[in-house]
Amino acid sequence: MSSTDFTWLIGGPQGSGVESGANIFSRVCAEMGYQVFGKREFYSNIKGEHSYFAVRISDQKINSNVNDVTLMASFDAETIFRHYNEVISGGGIIYDADLEDVATDRVHTLDAPFRERLHKTLESKNKPFSIAGVLEIAKENGVKLYPVSFKAILEALAEETENPRLKGLVRMFNVIGVSLSLGLVKMPPDSLQKTIGTIFSKKKEIAKINQQTANYSYNYATAKFEEFHHTLTGIQKEPGTLLVQGFQGTALGKMACGCRMQPYYPITPASDESVFLESNEILEMIDDRPGSTAVIQTEDEICAMGMTIGSALTGTRSATCTSGPGFALMTEMLGWAGINEVPVVITNYQRSGPSTGLPTRHGQDDLLFSVFAGHGDFPKIVYASGDVEESFYDTGNVFNYADVFQVPVIHLMDKFIASSVVTCPRFDSSKITINRGKLLDKVEGEYERFAFTEDGISPRSRLGLDNGIFWDTGDESDEKGHITEDPVLRVKMMDKRMSRLDLILKEIPETEKVVSFGVEDYTVITWGSSKGPILDAIDMLKKEGISIGLVQIKLLHPFPGDYVTSLLKNAKIIIDVEANHSAQLGKLFKQNVQRDIDYSILKYTGRAMTSTEIYDSLKKIVENKADKREVLMHGA
Repeated sequence: MSSTDFTWLIGGPQGSGVESGANIFSRVCAEMGYQVFGKREFYSNIKGEHSYFAVRISDQKINSNVNDVTLMASFDAETIFRHYNEVISGGGIIYDADLEDVATDRVHTLDAPFRERLHKTLESKNKPFSIAGVLEIAKENGVKLYPVSFKAILEALAEETENPRLKGLVRMFNVIGVSLSLGLVKMPPDSLQKTIGTIFSKKKEIAKINQQTANYSYNYATAKFEEFHHTLTGIQKEPGTLLVQGFQGTALGKMACGCRMQPYYPITPASDESVFLESNEILEMIDDRPGSTAVIQTEDEICAMGMTIGSALTGTRSATCTSGPGFALMTEMLGWAGINEVPVVITNYQRSGPSTGLPTRHGQDDLLFSVFAGHGDFPKIVYASGDVEESFYDTGNVFNYADVFQVPVIHLMDKFIASSVVTCPRFDSSKITINRGKLLDKVEGEYERFAFTEDGISPRSRLGLDNGIFWDTGDESDEKGHITEDPVLRVKMMDKRMSRLDLILKEIPETEKVVSFGVEDYTVITWGSSKGPILDAIDMLKKEGISIGLVQIKLLHPFPGDYVTSLLKNAKIIIDVEANHSAQLGKLFKQNVQRDIDYSILKYTGRAMTSTEIYDSLKKIVENKADKREVLMHGA
């Protein structure tokens, strides 16, 4: 029995419902038992620029996207121009037949460099600079074409339902594209109707229109389209499977671990997490105890960080969520939290920099910035999750780290994770423990907030606690918090704070510092979301008899150098894989392990890695055909 590995791509102008269409398709497939890995790509433009969503479907566990597309549904010309060459032989393209005569110069959102490359390809094959030209190439490559007039479908549906309003509802094009696709692959129609009903359960009239459109389009595909070699008819659903959007992992983790305050300032791709928290701010707690999370949109990131610190001083578990440019504004306040030993969590959904950079694109750009953020020396933790499932449980851990060690924790996520839609096992909140460290419930006798202790961590009072008065200042202070510039006390206080870096390395379990998927002669080191594509690429190579090891480093500061050294002692070739220009993990690795990286596989186009790209590069390395620095380029 052959396994299913199918990638569906939908594209259209930003604001035309591409994401909604992809979510319908993903939900249907998840409900029918398939594993789903979807990735959204979009321009930093509210409406009009190119947006697309690739959804990979399998009957096996998958962790990434691949280069190849099995079926594409497009209701605009740009999607066809940009993605026609990704569709495999035997695959298909469903497209609006009214677009066939559209020339490249009529699509004003095609940027000049891409247009030039496209023209060279068309010219080399003696094809016209139009949709008809690229479709001819696709057909010659073995791709099946399924033209249909989307407007004609709406007109026929309007007549059939006696609802003339439907004729002009071009926003229904996304549902038409999804439904034609599901009809073509013979997905049972009930699953489509049920999913639409669930999504629009609070808008009965809208649900009805969408279901009518879906039903008509589905039946059109089954009646009019030629046979397609690929089918998705459903499999046995694995119990306890959840379809989740990437940013929901950290949001749900914050709810479960007791985070009750999140100030933030809107920034892509981090805002979705705060919006989700705000939409679910009233929580159902164990034993019917009500709870809530206060989510506050502040005037800027400096204010967000200040409010997070202020909330933490009351004893409330507090966090903020941002991306690179916003985190840059937070660093002065980060130092204030460091010198005053305030436990806060900063969730950093990284994107491509520098400056505004590529504001809606992926990048693992902030590793070194996070490690060295803030002026002066103070202890902090930098921790990275590799996928959505990890991020839920890691969120519980990073709040514990902040409380126990009384340090700021920077939890590194990224746009790839934030914009993914995946199936994974349902999160188990019972696995999240809450450890508040030395947070006091009462104070007896004289209290010193920054008292010298054997382990370097002082008992922590909170605002309003009887007899627990303390002073906080941005200046150096004595045990009570009063400003001092005494050189002897300065050294003692600095040593007290910085000693926590050694304590952190001692106390955090090795399984939470680093995850080893096995060490081979050729072994990859990585961090963050690069994990998923690497795992899938390693599986692909294993089927060819090629063994590649993988070590995922999660605790990035303080760096577990001794443990990583021991893990990799038998590895002959070390390959660093990450999504930035300067191989930032590679620099930390060399600094802490005292060993050179043999090869780097890097991607900094702003597009997420695919397992296909990593497979190709790893195979070249094993065959001694690779450059020392492999740069990946796939993605529109």
